[in-house]
Amino acid sequence: MPIMEINVIPLGTQTPSVSHYIARSIKILKNEDVKYSITSMGTIIESDSVKTLLNIAFKMHSAVLNQGVNRVVTSIRIDDRKDKAVSMKSKIASVGKKLK
Repeated sequence: MPIMEINVIPLGTQTPSVSHYIARSIKILKNEDVKYSITSMGTIIESDSVKTLLNIAFKMHSAVLNQGVNRVVTSIRIDDRKDKAVSMKSKIASVGKKLK
């Protein structure tokens, strides 16, 4: 199962606080059939296909750009493993086992 980390950054805003822009991009996920986790530095999204993840990334990027922001930088990383099923939860558990 592919997992994407996305970070949407509006540039040139009136204030250094951009949480209201980010909240608008996160609202996109409420209408999608995906699992996600918001972190302090980005959002992790789990889906059944890379195509779905890329479509969501486009929607999240556009949601911020369409708020009157003239420039948005979006970074994405995708982990798509075919040899075994993985999830956000299983990846964290795997690291946790090695900490013991």
